Amino acid sequence: MKNSLRLPGLIDAHVHLRDPGATQKEDFQTGTTAAIAGGFTTVIDMPNNPKPTTTLVALKEKIEIAKKKALCQVYFYFGADQKNFSEYKKVKDLAKGLKIYLDHTTGPLFVEDLNVLINHFKFWPRKLPILVHAEGASILKAIQLSKIYKKRLHLCHISQASELELIKWAKDRGMEITCEVTPHHLFLIQDDEKRLGSFAKMRPPLRSKKDQDVLWGGLRRGLIDIITSDHAPHTIREKKSEDPPNGVPGLETTLPLLLTAVNEKRLTFTQVKRLLFENPRKIFKINQPPNTYIEIDPKEKWIIQNRHLYTKCGWSPFNGFRIHGRLKRVFLKGKKVFENGKILIDL
Repeated sequence: MKNSLRLPGLIDAHVHLRDPGATQKEDFQTGTTAAIAGGFTTVIDMPNNPKPTTTLVALKEKIEIAKKKALCQVYFYFGADQKNFSEYKKVKDLAKGLKIYLDHTTGPLFVEDLNVLINHFKFWPRKLPILVHAEGASILKAIQLSKIYKKRLHLCHISQASELELIKWAKDRGMEITCEVTPHHLFLIQDDEKRLGSFAKMRPPLRSKKDQDVLWGGLRRGLIDIITSDHAPHTIREKKSEDPPNGVPGLETTLPLLLTAVNEKRLTFTQVKRLLFENPRKIFKINQPPNTYIEIDPKEKWIIQNRHLYTKCGWSPFNGFRIHGRLKRVFLKGKKVFENGKILIDL
Protein backbone atom coordinates (compact mmCIF):
# COMPACT_ATOMS: atom_id res chain seq x y z
CA MET A 1 0.00 0.00 0.00
CA LYS A 2 1.05 3.63 -0.47
CA ASN A 3 3.68 4.82 2.06
CA SER A 4 3.82 1.29 3.54
CA LEU A 5 7.08 -0.36 4.62
CA ARG A 6 7.21 -4.06 5.49
CA LEU A 7 9.34 -5.50 8.29
CA PRO A 8 9.42 -9.02 9.80
CA GLY A 9 7.30 -9.62 12.87
CA LEU A 10 9.44 -8.17 15.65
CA ILE A 11 10.93 -10.01 18.64
CA ASP A 12 10.97 -8.59 22.18
CA ALA A 13 13.42 -10.71 24.16
CA HIS A 14 12.68 -9.15 27.57
CA VAL A 15 9.12 -8.89 28.89
CA HIS A 16 7.36 -9.46 32.21
CA LEU A 17 3.82 -10.61 31.48
CA ARG A 18 3.07 -11.23 35.20
CA ASP A 19 1.18 -14.49 34.60
CA PRO A 20 0.77 -16.37 36.92
CA GLY A 21 0.65 -14.62 40.27
CA ALA A 22 0.29 -10.91 39.43
CA THR A 23 -2.42 -10.79 36.80
CA GLN A 24 -3.86 -7.56 38.21
CA LYS A 25 -0.93 -5.92 36.36
CA GLU A 26 -0.91 -7.98 33.13
CA ASP A 27 -1.57 -11.51 31.90
CA PHE A 28 -0.69 -13.54 28.83
CA GLN A 29 -3.75 -12.39 26.91
CA THR A 30 -3.46 -8.67 27.61
CA GLY A 31 0.33 -8.72 27.38
CA THR A 32 0.42 -10.46 24.01
CA THR A 33 -2.35 -8.16 22.78
CA ALA A 34 -0.11 -5.23 23.70
CA ALA A 35 2.77 -7.00 21.94
CA ILE A 36 0.83 -7.31 18.70
CA ALA A 37 -0.28 -3.67 18.98
CA GLY A 38 3.42 -2.80 19.22
CA GLY A 39 4.47 -4.88 16.21
CA PHE A 40 5.92 -7.77 18.23
CA THR A 41 4.89 -11.25 17.12
CA THR A 42 7.29 -13.06 19.48
CA VAL A 43 8.15 -12.28 23.10
CA ILE A 44 10.29 -14.01 25.73
CA ASP A 45 8.89 -13.89 29.27
CA MET A 46 11.03 -13.40 32.38
CA PRO A 47 10.93 -15.75 35.40
CA ASN A 48 10.59 -13.36 38.38
CA ASN A 49 6.89 -13.97 39.08
CA PRO A 50 5.67 -14.00 42.71
CA LYS A 51 6.01 -17.77 42.35
CA PRO A 52 9.25 -17.72 40.35
CA THR A 53 9.92 -19.97 37.37
CA THR A 54 12.71 -21.94 39.01
CA THR A 55 11.45 -25.53 38.69
CA LEU A 56 10.29 -27.71 35.83
CA VAL A 57 6.82 -27.78 37.38
CA ALA A 58 6.58 -23.98 37.49
CA LEU A 59 7.87 -23.65 33.92
CA LYS A 60 5.38 -26.21 32.60
CA GLU A 61 2.57 -24.45 34.45
CA LYS A 62 3.48 -21.15 32.82
CA ILE A 63 3.72 -22.75 29.38
CA GLU A 64 0.26 -24.30 29.74
CA ILE A 65 -1.30 -21.01 30.83
CA ALA A 66 0.27 -19.25 27.87
CA LYS A 67 -1.05 -21.87 25.45
CA LYS A 68 -4.59 -21.02 26.55
CA LYS A 69 -4.24 -17.23 26.67
CA ALA A 70 -1.44 -15.94 24.44
CA LEU A 71 -2.28 -14.35 21.09
CA CYS A 72 1.27 -14.38 19.70
CA GLN A 73 4.35 -16.57 20.06
CA VAL A 74 5.73 -16.71 23.62
CA TYR A 75 8.97 -18.27 24.85
CA PHE A 76 10.34 -18.41 28.40
CA TYR A 77 13.46 -17.99 30.49
CA PHE A 78 14.28 -20.15 33.48
CA GLY A 79 15.18 -18.43 36.76
CA ALA A 80 18.23 -19.06 38.95
CA ASP A 81 17.69 -19.38 42.69
CA GLN A 82 19.98 -20.54 45.48
CA LYS A 83 20.07 -24.26 44.64
CA ASN A 84 18.07 -25.29 41.55
CA PHE A 85 21.02 -26.61 39.51
CA SER A 86 19.45 -30.09 39.33
CA GLU A 87 16.55 -28.69 37.27
CA TYR A 88 18.75 -27.64 34.35
CA LYS A 89 18.74 -30.91 32.43
CA LYS A 90 14.96 -31.06 32.78
CA VAL A 91 14.28 -27.61 31.33
CA LYS A 92 17.04 -27.19 28.71
CA ASP A 93 14.63 -27.90 25.84
CA LEU A 94 11.86 -25.69 27.22
CA ALA A 95 13.72 -22.47 28.04
CA LYS A 96 15.53 -19.89 25.91
CA GLY A 97 18.09 -19.08 28.58
CA LEU A 98 18.85 -18.80 32.30
CA LYS A 99 18.14 -15.48 34.02
CA ILE A 100 20.30 -14.58 37.03
CA TYR A 101 19.58 -11.50 39.13
CA LEU A 102 22.88 -10.17 40.49
CA ASP A 103 21.18 -7.01 41.77
CA HIS A 104 17.84 -6.35 43.45
CA THR A 105 14.73 -5.81 41.33
CA THR A 106 11.04 -6.81 41.28
CA GLY A 107 10.41 -10.34 42.54
CA PRO A 108 12.09 -12.79 44.92
CA LEU A 109 15.08 -13.81 42.78
CA PHE A 110 18.46 -12.46 43.84
CA VAL A 111 21.76 -14.34 43.86
CA GLU A 112 24.80 -12.77 45.52
CA ASP A 113 26.69 -15.72 47.02
CA LEU A 114 29.74 -16.28 44.81
CA ASN A 115 29.72 -20.06 45.25
CA VAL A 116 26.11 -20.21 44.11
CA LEU A 117 26.89 -18.01 41.11
CA ILE A 118 29.80 -20.24 40.18
CA ASN A 119 27.54 -23.28 40.18
CA HIS A 120 25.02 -21.56 37.91
CA PHE A 121 27.71 -20.68 35.39
CA LYS A 122 29.30 -24.09 35.73
CA PHE A 123 26.22 -26.27 35.27
CA TRP A 124 23.96 -24.31 32.89
CA PRO A 125 23.95 -25.99 29.41
CA ARG A 126 26.48 -24.48 27.02
CA LYS A 127 24.01 -24.20 24.12
CA LEU A 128 21.80 -21.68 25.96
CA PRO A 129 22.77 -18.14 27.02
CA ILE A 130 22.95 -16.90 30.58
CA LEU A 131 21.18 -13.57 31.00
CA VAL A 132 21.99 -11.32 33.91
CA HIS A 133 20.38 -8.37 35.61
CA ALA A 134 23.63 -6.69 36.60
CA GLU A 135 24.43 -3.07 37.30
CA GLY A 136 27.83 -1.41 37.62
CA ALA A 137 30.45 -3.67 39.21
CA SER A 138 28.18 -6.72 38.98
CA ILE A 139 28.66 -6.66 35.21
CA LEU A 140 32.39 -7.29 35.61
CA LYS A 141 31.65 -10.25 37.87
CA ALA A 142 29.33 -11.75 35.23
CA ILE A 143 31.88 -11.19 32.46
CA GLN A 144 34.61 -12.88 34.48
CA LEU A 145 32.45 -15.91 35.26
CA SER A 146 31.35 -16.29 31.66
CA LYS A 147 34.98 -16.24 30.57
CA ILE A 148 36.08 -18.83 33.13
CA TYR A 149 33.25 -21.24 32.33
CA LYS A 150 33.05 -20.44 28.60
CA LYS A 151 29.35 -19.61 28.62
CA ARG A 152 27.40 -17.28 26.37
CA LEU A 153 26.49 -14.16 28.33
CA HIS A 154 23.71 -11.67 27.64
CA LEU A 155 23.65 -8.46 29.66
CA CYS A 156 20.18 -7.04 30.17
CA HIS A 157 19.19 -3.35 30.06
CA ILE A 158 22.60 -1.70 30.22
CA SER A 159 22.26 1.96 31.15
CA GLN A 160 25.67 3.52 31.85
CA ALA A 161 28.69 4.55 29.81
CA SER A 162 30.98 2.61 32.16
CA GLU A 163 29.00 -0.59 31.51
CA LEU A 164 29.35 -0.22 27.76
CA GLU A 165 33.11 0.25 28.18
CA LEU A 166 33.31 -3.12 29.98
CA ILE A 167 31.25 -4.77 27.25
CA LYS A 168 33.49 -3.34 24.52
CA TRP A 169 36.55 -4.58 26.42
CA ALA A 170 35.10 -8.10 26.55
CA LYS A 171 33.93 -8.14 22.93
CA ASP A 172 37.31 -6.89 21.72
CA ARG A 173 38.81 -9.98 23.34
CA GLY A 174 36.49 -12.34 21.49
CA MET A 175 34.17 -13.21 24.37
CA GLU A 176 30.67 -14.45 23.54
CA ILE A 177 28.84 -11.48 25.01
CA THR A 178 25.71 -9.71 23.81
CA CYS A 179 23.78 -6.89 25.42
CA GLU A 180 20.55 -4.91 25.21
CA VAL A 181 19.26 -1.44 25.92
CA THR A 182 15.70 -0.27 26.61
CA PRO A 183 13.72 2.61 25.11
CA HIS A 184 13.27 4.21 28.53
CA HIS A 185 17.03 4.55 28.89
CA LEU A 186 17.30 5.85 25.32
CA PHE A 187 14.50 8.41 25.50
CA LEU A 188 14.32 9.39 29.20
CA ILE A 189 16.97 10.73 31.60
CA GLN A 190 17.22 11.56 35.30
CA ASP A 191 15.67 14.99 34.74
CA ASP A 192 12.42 13.28 33.66
CA GLU A 193 11.96 11.91 37.18
CA LYS A 194 10.70 15.35 38.29
CA ARG A 195 7.91 15.19 35.71
CA LEU A 196 7.04 11.52 36.02
CA GLY A 197 7.48 11.04 39.78
CA SER A 198 7.04 7.42 40.87
CA PHE A 199 6.12 6.44 37.31
CA ALA A 200 9.81 6.84 36.49
CA LYS A 201 10.92 4.42 39.20
CA MET A 202 12.72 1.49 37.57
CA ARG A 203 15.78 -0.76 37.77
CA PRO A 204 18.25 0.18 36.48
CA PRO A 205 17.23 3.78 37.24
CA LEU A 206 17.25 6.57 34.68
CA ARG A 207 20.71 7.93 34.04
CA SER A 208 22.42 11.12 32.89
CA LYS A 209 22.28 12.70 29.44
CA LYS A 210 25.94 11.75 29.03
CA ASP A 211 25.16 8.08 29.67
CA GLN A 212 22.26 8.26 27.24
CA ASP A 213 24.44 9.75 24.51
CA VAL A 214 26.94 6.92 24.96
CA LEU A 215 24.13 4.36 24.57
CA TRP A 216 23.06 5.93 21.28
CA GLY A 217 26.66 5.82 20.15
CA GLY A 218 26.83 2.15 21.11
CA LEU A 219 23.79 1.43 18.95
CA ARG A 220 25.26 3.16 15.92
CA ARG A 221 28.62 1.40 16.38
CA GLY A 222 27.05 -2.03 16.77
CA LEU A 223 28.24 -2.54 20.35
CA ILE A 224 24.64 -2.94 21.54
CA ASP A 225 23.05 -6.03 19.99
CA ILE A 226 19.33 -5.64 20.61
CA ILE A 227 16.67 -3.33 21.96
CA THR A 228 14.09 -4.76 24.35
CA SER A 229 11.13 -3.10 26.04
CA ASP A 230 11.72 -4.65 29.48
CA HIS A 231 7.91 -4.40 29.60
CA ALA A 232 7.30 -4.34 33.37
CA PRO A 233 3.70 -3.26 34.01
CA HIS A 234 2.33 -2.22 37.40
CA THR A 235 -1.06 -0.76 38.14
CA ILE A 236 -1.48 2.99 38.50
CA ARG A 237 -2.53 2.43 42.10
CA GLU A 238 0.69 0.52 42.82
CA LYS A 239 2.85 3.20 41.23
CA LYS A 240 1.11 5.89 43.30
CA SER A 241 1.57 3.97 46.56
CA GLU A 242 4.01 4.87 49.34
CA ASP A 243 6.37 2.14 48.13
CA PRO A 244 5.96 2.06 44.33
CA PRO A 245 7.44 -0.97 42.54
CA ASN A 246 10.15 -0.71 39.91
CA GLY A 247 9.27 -0.93 36.24
CA VAL A 248 7.47 0.64 33.30
CA PRO A 249 5.46 -0.84 30.42
CA GLY A 250 6.91 -0.61 26.93
CA LEU A 251 5.60 -3.16 24.43
CA GLU A 252 3.41 -0.67 22.56
CA THR A 253 5.84 2.25 22.54
CA THR A 254 9.19 0.68 21.58
CA LEU A 255 8.64 0.59 17.81
CA PRO A 256 7.02 4.06 17.57
CA LEU A 257 9.92 5.62 19.47
CA LEU A 258 12.46 3.93 17.21
CA LEU A 259 10.56 4.98 14.07
CA THR A 260 10.79 8.53 15.38
CA ALA A 261 14.53 8.04 15.87
CA VAL A 262 14.78 6.93 12.24
CA ASN A 263 12.95 10.07 11.14
CA GLU A 264 15.43 12.10 13.19
CA LYS A 265 18.30 10.20 11.51
CA ARG A 266 19.53 8.75 14.79
CA LEU A 267 18.98 5.22 13.43
CA THR A 268 18.18 3.60 10.07
CA PHE A 269 15.44 1.11 9.18
CA THR A 270 18.18 -1.46 8.60
CA GLN A 271 19.41 -0.96 12.17
CA VAL A 272 15.88 -1.20 13.59
CA LYS A 273 15.37 -4.49 11.75
CA ARG A 274 18.67 -5.81 13.09
CA LEU A 275 17.98 -4.69 16.69
CA LEU A 276 14.37 -5.87 16.89
CA PHE A 277 14.45 -8.96 14.70
CA GLU A 278 17.69 -10.29 13.22
CA ASN A 279 19.89 -10.19 16.32
CA PRO A 280 17.32 -11.47 18.87
CA ARG A 281 16.44 -14.27 16.45
CA LYS A 282 20.10 -15.33 16.27
CA ILE A 283 20.95 -14.88 19.95
CA PHE A 284 17.93 -16.80 21.27
CA LYS A 285 17.41 -19.14 18.29
CA ILE A 286 13.86 -18.03 17.53
CA ASN A 287 11.85 -19.77 14.83
CA GLN A 288 9.70 -17.15 13.13
CA PRO A 289 6.32 -18.48 11.91
CA PRO A 290 5.95 -18.26 8.12
CA ASN A 291 4.19 -15.26 6.56
CA THR A 292 4.58 -13.25 9.78
CA TYR A 293 5.30 -9.57 9.19
CA ILE A 294 4.26 -6.01 9.96
CA GLU A 295 3.53 -2.96 7.84
CA ILE A 296 4.34 0.56 8.96
CA ASP A 297 3.75 4.05 7.63
CA PRO A 298 7.06 5.85 8.23
CA LYS A 299 5.46 9.25 7.58
CA GLU A 300 2.36 9.31 9.81
CA LYS A 301 2.51 11.63 12.81
CA TRP A 302 0.59 10.96 16.03
CA ILE A 303 0.74 11.25 19.84
CA ILE A 304 1.06 8.40 22.34
CA GLN A 305 -1.96 8.46 24.66
CA ASN A 306 -2.64 6.24 27.67
CA ARG A 307 -6.29 5.78 26.74
CA HIS A 308 -5.35 3.99 23.51
CA LEU A 309 -3.05 1.39 25.10
CA TYR A 310 -3.91 -2.32 25.24
CA THR A 311 -1.70 -3.16 28.22
CA LYS A 312 -3.78 -3.92 31.30
CA CYS A 313 -1.89 -1.38 33.41
CA GLY A 314 -3.16 1.40 31.13
CA TRP A 315 -0.29 3.90 31.28
CA SER A 316 3.06 4.74 29.72
CA PRO A 317 5.94 7.02 30.72
CA PHE A 318 5.80 8.20 27.10
CA ASN A 319 2.22 9.47 27.31
CA GLY A 320 2.08 12.69 25.28
CA PHE A 321 5.19 11.96 23.18
CA ARG A 322 4.91 13.09 19.55
CA ILE A 323 5.71 10.23 17.17
CA HIS A 324 6.76 10.15 13.51
CA GLY A 325 5.97 6.73 12.01
CA ARG A 326 3.14 4.33 12.83
CA LEU A 327 2.41 0.62 12.84
CA LYS A 328 -0.49 -0.03 10.46
CA ARG A 329 -0.92 -3.79 10.15
CA VAL A 330 0.34 -7.04 11.70
CA PHE A 331 0.12 -10.45 10.04
CA LEU A 332 0.58 -13.75 11.91
CA LYS A 333 1.04 -16.80 9.65
CA GLY A 334 -0.59 -14.83 6.84
CA LYS A 335 -3.60 -13.79 8.91
CA LYS A 336 -4.17 -10.09 9.55
CA VAL A 337 -4.44 -9.65 13.34
CA PHE A 338 -4.02 -5.88 13.71
CA GLU A 339 -4.96 -2.92 11.55
CA ASN A 340 -5.12 0.82 12.19
CA GLY A 341 -5.05 0.53 15.96
CA LYS A 342 -7.53 -2.36 16.21
CA ILE A 343 -6.84 -5.92 17.32
CA LEU A 344 -8.53 -8.39 14.96
CA ILE A 345 -7.85 -11.60 16.88
CA ASP A 346 -9.21 -13.17 20.05
CA LEU A 347 -9.06 -16.51 21.85
